[in-house]
Amino acid sequence: MDEGLIERRIDGGEVFRGNWIRVQRDRIRLPDGKEATREFVRHPGACVIIPELRPGVLLFERQFRYPVGQVFIELPAGKIDPEEDLLDCARRELLEETGYTAGVWEHLGCMHNCIGYSDERIEIFLARDMKPGQQQLDDGEFVELFEMSLKDAAAAVLDGRITDAKTITCLFWLQQKLG
Repeated sequence: MDEGLIERRIDGGEVFRGNWIRVQRDRIRLPDGKEATREFVRHPGACVIIPELRPGVLLFERQFRYPVGQVFIELPAGKIDPEEDLLDCARRELLEETGYTAGVWEHLGCMHNCIGYSDERIEIFLARDMKPGQQQLDDGEFVELFEMSLKDAAAAVLDGRITDAKTITCLFWLQQKLG
């Protein structure tokens, strides 16, 4: 069914390796038989957490993002370590970034946020029955925490205060789940 859309790798490989991302350039064969080049980022994947402090109230972060040069409103998230279980990653990131633990976890789904130039996938988790603790931020990580209602967060998406794709996607998932 999709055969007329599939691109096939001819050759290529890694052109850059950083601490946790890689850049790859491949020569590919298009569905019409012509050749083309694809350059893309290889990413280990990530988990994002929707921390529900109480019904309708979520925990958010404010964090400076260097590539864009501004502070963003986001949900807690972080990359998946090699061989790490997805739920273990979500638990670790929630604790590190917020200091909270959760008694109830639910995997809501998966998103691919940059399909035109990256293979990154982000697993979405809902965390409930929250217990506060001490943040355990990584060196060089600076995060401010604050509460916001789901209703106010949706308004912040519409007025442009929240533009982070993973956060917007999570808010959509949560709204659909809650009906």
